[in-house]
Parts: sequence; C-alpha cells; structure tokens
Amino acid sequence: MTWREWLGLAAGLLALGSLFLPWTVLGAANPDLIAALAELPQDDVVRDVWKAGFFAWFPALVLLLTGFAVALTGQIRAVRVAGLPQLWLVAASVALALLLIGWFTLGWQFGTEQRALLEEAGIAIGTGSGRVLATVAAATSLLAAVLDVRAR
Repeated sequence: MTWREWLGLAAGLLALGSLFLPWTVLGAANPDLIAALAELPQDDVVRDVWKAGFFAWFPALVLLLTGFAVALTGQIRAVRVAGLPQLWLVAASVALALLLIGWFTLGWQFGTEQRALLEEAGIAIGTGSGRVLATVAAATSLLAAVLDVRAR
C-alpha cells in the first residue's frame, strides 16, 4: 500500500472515531445559563452524530467506507485503472461538501420556535469535537485523493 492509501484509511478511521464524539453542543456566556445547562439532561445539551442529522452521519460513513475501499482494493491494478483514484476523489469531495453544509445548517436541528427561544435566552448552538474531527478527516482524505490522482 502507498502512503496515500494509508492516509485514506487513516481518514476513514478518524471519521469512525468522530461518530462517538459530540457533534452539536449548546453553550452560553452567562454563568447563570451555564449552570442551567449543566442541570439539564446531557442529551438535551449535547447531540451525538445520529441526532445531528443527515449532514453529520452520512459524510462520516462515506469517509469510512471510502477509506476501507481504498485500502482493500488500492493494490489491484485493474481497479486502479478502472478509476479508483477518481472515485475516491469524488467521494471525498462529496463528504467534505456535505460536512460544510452541515456547518452552515447547524441550527436546523432545532425547530423554528426552539431556535428563537435559544437565541432569546442567549444560548448558542455550537459545534462539537466530532464535527471538527470529521471535517479534518474529510479534508485529509480529499488531499490524499488529489495526490493519488496526480500520482497516477
């Protein structure tokens, strides 16, 4: 396996790890609100990947499957000639694009009334470490795919 394929596999495993981290976190600057958020159930304040929506779990799974596909079939000459590097490039691009859409539509996880109530109360909807890690994984996979296409 080339170092680019190892990098693709590492990006897929990084995306797998991001599935177990928080993706959306509610936060506030006011100490009273911070104390109130601490008293709420953890599921109300921190959302995992499955509750964060399609733009969270789908790209992470695409990266994971792409990483395994590249690692398992990257050494087969017929598969590489048939377009594995280009397919990898498309999959990584789609995953990164969906993750970026997820960053911009972060508040859509909550209803209109919920968003208005949170904004009025001074509670911010923030990104969790899982979303950041998955975005880093997608960017890494995309970089490795570009380098793999250029090496071909």
